Amino acid sequence: MTELLIADDHPLFREALRGVVTRALPDVVIYEADQLTRLYELVELYPDADLLLLDLDMPGANGFSALVHLRTLHPQLPVVIVSAHEDPTLMQRALDHGAMGFIPKSADAATLSFALKQVLDGGIWVPDQAYTTQGASTDERSAAAKIRELTPQQFRVLQMVAAGQLNKQIAYDLNVSEATVKAHMTAIMRKLGVSNRTQAVLIAGKLDLVHYS
Repeated sequence: MTELLIADDHPLFREALRGVVTRALPDVVIYEADQLTRLYELVELYPDADLLLLDLDMPGANGFSALVHLRTLHPQLPVVIVSAHEDPTLMQRALDHGAMGFIPKSADAATLSFALKQVLDGGIWVPDQAYTTQGASTDERSAAAKIRELTPQQFRVLQMVAAGQLNKQIAYDLNVSEATVKAHMTAIMRKLGVSNRTQAVLIAGKLDLVHYS
């Protein structure tokens, strides 16, 4: 039996993807997430899942940050990006941040099936054009290394700060005190090597999808 996780906020695409995967892998059991919090719950529930198909554009994903975080917490879980983005540089950056594959959403069923089987067999699959370009810059790799040092709660706080939320809002959403949020921010800034929230957000921003330098 193959256990597969799908993380995508579009129900119609999840349905289509589920159909293709089921035909390619008749013995598959699929668990789905339509938001990042649910994805993190699934990964905790099924830590030995065989594969995660992750959409980079899920709300709150903040570029490659979610991929970096997941690969840090669960290095045994292979992650394949399934995305509407088809820029070769983006594909190579995904590999640099730990993805085992990158499948464009425009791929046909045969390509998707082949890619899934290759990754499940321990290989890597990306379109050929991914190998024609440079991937993550030195600054971007450095930012990823720093973000890997964050605890899950610190990572969530950083995501919320990057989304523009204030300490009071973050405390409410996480059901903690503002003092706890401030303590998390102090630890985050220390680990990222910065002195204020703006600089912390800029570090996280180096993993945005549109950041190439």
